[in-house]
Amino acid sequence: MPDPTAPDPTTAPAASLRVTLVQRAASLEPADNLAALDELVALAPDNDLIVLPEAFARDFGDPAGDLAPYAETLQGAFASRLAELAQQTGTSLLAGMFERDGGPDDRPFNTLVLATPEGITSYRKIHLYDSFGYRESDRLRAGEPTPVAVDLGGFRVGLMTCYDLRFPELARRLVDLGAEVLVVPAAWVAGEGKARDWLTLAAARAIENTCYLVAVGQPAPRYTGHSVVVGPDGETLVEAGDGPEVVGAVLERAVLARARDRNPSLANRRL
Repeated sequence: MPDPTAPDPTTAPAASLRVTLVQRAASLEPADNLAALDELVALAPDNDLIVLPEAFARDFGDPAGDLAPYAETLQGAFASRLAELAQQTGTSLLAGMFERDGGPDDRPFNTLVLATPEGITSYRKIHLYDSFGYRESDRLRAGEPTPVAVDLGGFRVGLMTCYDLRFPELARRLVDLGAEVLVVPAAWVAGEGKARDWLTLAAARAIENTCYLVAVGQPAPRYTGHSVVVGPDGETLVEAGDGPEVVGAVLERAVLARARDRNPSLANRRL
């Protein structure tokens, strides 16, 4: 069976990729979040990719709470609805959920689901948020350290989740797999200096890899907001505030090519 994450040699490079970032809070009621997906239909005609935050199928809730009751398989209601909407609209959708796999460890995975008109790709968060007094690993399992990059709209797109942003080696591995765009759904917990960290790291990952960085967060007060798109030259294309907001950007291949021509740092590496 072909690897769905391998580059497709028949995919012609596209001139642009239209993305929309939906900075919206996830509810503690999964039914509410499932219903919210239908609102994305109105955004679809003007987009190639619509990105929702991490854990959108159901928010993390109480830091000590059990997430297993809210986990679904990739054949469950949330992922299936994303797939239906992608097929219906012809637009790709990316959102986070808690995934169970039926194994002996009942801790779910923190999973991104990318639904395209052709099918579903998933990414299980590699780096769990055991930091700043939190212990994500008490409630969730880490995915295998295998990066996931896919062809989407004629661009190569790498997937990361929230805390992954603090690990430059994952971003670089994705770029080594051909990623031109890194997409980072998040629920970046609010706190002193956290918005600064979020924006600084987003810019750093874009600049050091001469790629686009699309980072989508849940809004305040619990989370940081400030969803952002950074270009391969470090320029901020769009940035949301800390409240609920929908923002968009067009990623241009010509800008990517110009940045990599002016600053061929990827080619200049000595390993």
